[in-house]
Amino acid sequence: MLRYLARRLLLTIPVLLGVATLVFALIHFIPGDPARAILGDVASEADIAQLRQQLGLDRPLAVQYVAFLGGLVRADLGTSLRTGSPVTNQIVERLPATFELALAAMVVALTLAIPLGIAAAVWQGTAVDHTAMTLSLAGVSMPNFWLGPLLAIVFGVELGWLPVSGRGGLEHLVLPAISLGAALAAVLARMTRATLVDQLRQPYVLAARARGLSRTRAVLLHAFPNSLIPIVTLAGLQIGAVLTGAVITETIFAWPGIGRLLVQSIGFRDYPMVQGCILLISVTYVGVNLIVDLLYGVLDPRIRYR
Repeated sequence: MLRYLARRLLLTIPVLLGVATLVFALIHFIPGDPARAILGDVASEADIAQLRQQLGLDRPLAVQYVAFLGGLVRADLGTSLRTGSPVTNQIVERLPATFELALAAMVVALTLAIPLGIAAAVWQGTAVDHTAMTLSLAGVSMPNFWLGPLLAIVFGVELGWLPVSGRGGLEHLVLPAISLGAALAAVLARMTRATLVDQLRQPYVLAARARGLSRTRAVLLHAFPNSLIPIVTLAGLQIGAVLTGAVITETIFAWPGIGRLLVQSIGFRDYPMVQGCILLISVTYVGVNLIVDLLYGVLDPRIRYR
């Protein structure tokens, strides 16, 4: 296991290097001048040139790239062009809000998906199955940039039950979490149904039923645990979707997280901040997938890493 873990950690290095290089290249090729965005269109060319020199934007791209990689090695993401404060500090301030929203979205997704998927598999071909899959299809078909405003209009503006912006108590978290977790719940529900249907046809489940085990116990104690690997794999892959989807959801609901910070930074051409936010999302995605791989050995003892 330790050898496998070390090998996976080493393999993440070129992945992260590639991500950092791609992010640096794309950000710097986006049309627009950060110095002009900071000073405004009324600024003189001399003032803009002076600010570009102060920010180091007049240096060749190769020099800026080497400096960027050197900062990453020292865990220094640079200084925000917009606020003048360290990028790392601002990201750390926004992290709790984003992780809170991502965790709430995953709770919503799992709470909806697992019961729906199990019910659809157990009562395959019945009205329960058709209803559950219709709901999952509706969830997949509603993107969060449409569902979010709809929830805000209905439950926030028309009914006045829940706040539609800002971060506060639990009531502020409900609408963003549902908006972000609905599509994930739909995908997980379909995966749960598909894998569980396959397991229910296996001889060990039929043997358990023949020994007098109840249908509920056969599903929950035998079939469902053996169908967890594909479900956990999909959930791990969807973490990336949750983080990227948070960019839109946080903007819609004015949630003070990494996603909203990223959108604001793109508008100001704040290269260091944009790079820092995207790198954080990438590192989180790679880390979650590593954890999922390690969980395989826990969920299925037959899997051994050498």
